[in-house]
Amino acid sequence: MTVTMKRYGTLKGEPLYEITLVNHQGMTVDLLNYGATLERVRVPAGNRLVDVILHLAQPSDYSEARNLLGGTVGRIIARVPGHTWHRGEAALTLPANEGANTIHGGPDGLDMQAWNLAYREGPAADRVTFTLVDFAGHNGFPGNVKTTVSYLLDDHNRLTYALTAESDQMTLFNATNHVYFALDGPDSTVAQTTLQLASDYYGPLAANHLPSGWAAVAGTPFDFRQPRRLGEVMPQVLGGAGLDHPFLLKHDQAATLTGASGRAVTMTTSAPAVVVYTGNHWDEVQGVAAHLRRHSGVTLEAQVAPPSGQDWSAITLMPGDPYQLQTTWQFKF
Repeated sequence: MTVTMKRYGTLKGEPLYEITLVNHQGMTVDLLNYGATLERVRVPAGNRLVDVILHLAQPSDYSEARNLLGGTVGRIIARVPGHTWHRGEAALTLPANEGANTIHGGPDGLDMQAWNLAYREGPAADRVTFTLVDFAGHNGFPGNVKTTVSYLLDDHNRLTYALTAESDQMTLFNATNHVYFALDGPDSTVAQTTLQLASDYYGPLAANHLPSGWAAVAGTPFDFRQPRRLGEVMPQVLGGAGLDHPFLLKHDQAATLTGASGRAVTMTTSAPAVVVYTGNHWDEVQGVAAHLRRHSGVTLEAQVAPPSGQDWSAITLMPGDPYQLQTTWQFKF
C-alpha cells in the first residue's frame, strides 16, 4: 500500500495538503487536512477508476466556499433552534447561520480549519491522523476542544473513520463526517440508488427541518428495512424535495447503498443514529460546487447524539468524558 502527500496551498498561514492512499485492489482515497476531509474515493471499473463520492474539481476549491463535501463537520452537526443553548436557567447564544438557527457548528466550523496531520504506512492498511484544537469562544462555544480524526484504508476495501474529542469545560459537541455517496458517478443522480437501513424508527420533521420525536417507519415512505429506490421515496417527502431525516439504528446494524452500476457501500457505525440527506439543495449552489445537481449524492450522517429537538443533554460534552465515534464504509465494486 502507498501513501503520497502533496502541498497545495495555505490557510491563515497554515499549510494545506492532499494525501493519497492506494490499496492493493486499486482503490484510491484522497484526503485533505483542510477540514479533515474525505475528498475523493475512486474504485476500479475495468481499466479505469471511477468516483463514488461527490467532490470539487481541485483541492484548493474547498476553502473557496463552504460545501461540507466529505468534511468533519462540527462542533455540532445538528441544528440549534433559535441559535440558543439552554443550560438550566442559563442560556448561551451562538451565531445564527441558517435563519434563526445555528447549523453545522456555526459559520466557521471544524470543516473549515487547517488540521495538523501525520500518517503511518503498513503492509495491509494505511492510516492518516488529523488533530485540531478548537479554542474556547470560537463560534461562541465554551471550552477548548481537542479533536482527533483518523482514516484507515485496508486491503479489503474498507475505509474506517474514527473521531475522538475532549474538552476542558462543559460544551456542546456532536461532530461527524459529511461525505456524499454517488455510486453511479457525479453526472448521475441517486434516484436509481437503493437504500437498506436497519431502522424501525425515524424522526418526523417540524418547522425549519427540526426533529419532533420518533415514529415507527412501518407503513410510511421511511421504511427502508428492505431495499428501496430513493427515486421512489424522495417525491413523497418534504413536498418532493427529498430526505433530510434522522433514523435510529439497531445495534451493530448497518446501512447499505447500492447503485444502478452494482457498486455498493455498506456503513457500520458505533453511533445510534444516522441522518439521511439526499442533497436536496445542490441545484441552488453557485461557485465551486455549481456543477452538482439536486440529488447528485446522498449522505449518511452517523450521529452519536440522535437529533431530538431541544434535548441538549445528549450532546453535552463534559471534561473527562471523551466523545467517540467510529464509522466504517465497506466498498463493493
